[in-house]
Amino acid sequence: MRLTHPRIEPVDLDRLDTDQHAALEPFFATDGANKIGGRVGGGRILNIFRTLAHAPKAMTAFLGWGNYILSKRSALTPRDRELIILRTGYNCRSGYEWTQHKRIGLDSGLSEDEIERIKAGPDAADWTDIERAMLCATDELTANHFVSDASWAALAPLGDKGRMDLVMTVGQYTQVSMMLNSFGIQVEDGWEVDPDLKA
Repeated sequence: MRLTHPRIEPVDLDRLDTDQHAALEPFFATDGANKIGGRVGGGRILNIFRTLAHAPKAMTAFLGWGNYILSKRSALTPRDRELIILRTGYNCRSGYEWTQHKRIGLDSGLSEDEIERIKAGPDAADWTDIERAMLCATDELTANHFVSDASWAALAPLGDKGRMDLVMTVGQYTQVSMMLNSFGIQVEDGWEVDPDLKA
């Protein structure tokens, strides 16, 4: 976490204006007459979305693109996608991103040991050739905003669509990490930030 307090407070869900309510609508589920938090965060609307709701039109556009990255329309497997997202979040020093996607990574087939090794990057032991190539490309993108010829060639097993999706995923989660870090979005109550990413 870069900041210990939010620079922009999450919106109060009981005081939403029309545009904010429309932007957050995907996260509401109807339970009789009561509205409850939707499909993420254990029934809560996460702080990232409650913060982005201050710019509701931007948030709606952001969600549309993010839904592609996290969908089956991406050529990346969920496990490979989370490997890339976690490395991006770690490189960006985003405690929130790492905390959220560690949970998703475990659900997508990454082990605790693999998630810990993501911190060490492509030089850690036991990665497959394609995992190492994905981690190298992620490091290049977050450091230099360019995939080298050597890394591009090593990513050939992903195919052109997979390589495009890798670049787009790193780009998306670099942007997400910049927002999380700069807006000071805090993790949800009860979440524990990795000690390596604490402020």
